[in-house]
Amino acid sequence: MGILDGKVAIVTGAGHGIGRGEALELSAEGAKVVVNDLGGSVSGEGADKRPAEEVAEIIRSKGGEAVADYEDVADWGGAERLVAHAVEAFGRLDVVVNNAGILRDKMLFSMTEDDFDAVIRVHLKGTFAMTRHASVYWRERSKAGEQPRAAIVNTVSSAGLQGNVGQANYGAAKAGIAALTIITALEMSRYGVRANAVAPGGVTRMSGAVLKDLQVKEPEEYTEFDRLNPANSAPMVAWLASDESLHVSGQVFRAVGSSIIHYEPWRLGGSVETPKGPAKWNPADIGPAVNAGIFHTRPTGLQIGG
Repeated sequence: MGILDGKVAIVTGAGHGIGRGEALELSAEGAKVVVNDLGGSVSGEGADKRPAEEVAEIIRSKGGEAVADYEDVADWGGAERLVAHAVEAFGRLDVVVNNAGILRDKMLFSMTEDDFDAVIRVHLKGTFAMTRHASVYWRERSKAGEQPRAAIVNTVSSAGLQGNVGQANYGAAKAGIAALTIITALEMSRYGVRANAVAPGGVTRMSGAVLKDLQVKEPEEYTEFDRLNPANSAPMVAWLASDESLHVSGQVFRAVGSSIIHYEPWRLGGSVETPKGPAKWNPADIGPAVNAGIFHTRPTGLQIGG
């Protein structure tokens, strides 16, 4: 018995790396899996059905149930068809794991409009499109008196939550997904849907494209624990997808190696008031007040150039 017995899950970007590990883990825990992958390159070009088919076949060879899907999740109709595919194949949908993404790293001054738009499209719009169409399905079930116990697990990154040089497009998308996760949790709770996010780690095609000396292996190729295995975060995803975590929603976690860390979202910190009671600030008074009352020092926050 697995913690996902009876569940039907979609995993996007499941042909390689992190998504592949998630699809295999969800299946091992009893879920029927729709393995979605367009089969494009790391930067988003081309299409290939083989990665999704390979993962689905691995699942079936181990006694699980899986079908391959090749839709572009950032295409509005494609995302809708993917949700319908899960329902058609397995009769229901309980879990959506949004993992599909591409990478086009460049410094801001070198990044083109297309570099920015393409990454935002796959990561942020793709996550939204899948969330939206799945939410319509679950809301209709709820209104029909069949209250779901459904879960969305999104993929974020420290590049969006803490920042990283050369990843303005990717980081902006991931920060947006973190916010989308929280809002989804707020809006969909009444319909029996939870939403959480995980920042994974490990060596994948995407990280391998940046760090050339890393050996890229698929999750099933690891024979013992390795911090670089992209499947290390998959158990956390499986738990968040299961009814074992019904009390958890609107949360963001980092799951890397053997560590699980809870991200604390943006929150109000120190504050200062105008020196002489309620009044509009004089700009000249703001620096000393912020330095003393918020930074507790004379320097004004982030220091540039030493």
